[in-house]
Amino acid sequence: HVQLVESGGGSVQAGGSLRLSCAPSGYTSYMGWFRQAPGKEREGVAAIDNDGTTDYVDSVKGRFTISNDNAKHILYLQMNSLKVEDTGLYYCAGDSLYDDIRYFLVAPGKIENWGQGTQVTVS
Repeated sequence: HVQLVESGGGSVQAGGSLRLSCAPSGYTSYMGWFRQAPGKEREGVAAIDNDGTTDYVDSVKGRFTISNDNAKHILYLQMNSLKVEDTGLYYCAGDSLYDDIRYFLVAPGKIENWGQGTQVTVS
């Protein structure tokens, strides 16, 4: 089991930026960010694999960037041009059982390792 600790959430005005960080206790092949807004289902936001391949949900393409600092073992999500609809509880997740980054992003039901979540509020 890999422990994941997120940080960096907060409140920001629309158009602003935030950077989320996730510190994993171990290695997983795929890592990503997921979010859940009140009354909505959890959705995948961005994912990265161990080759550096990335994938994003359409609504954040061009605004969010996922990256992995391998030296520091930290996963980042840089969020720019934030919109009110980006509000939600953001979770870091990681798993090694998936074999496709898009499947990891859109079908997270089998992901075993989740962080506790960090709140992002855009007004």
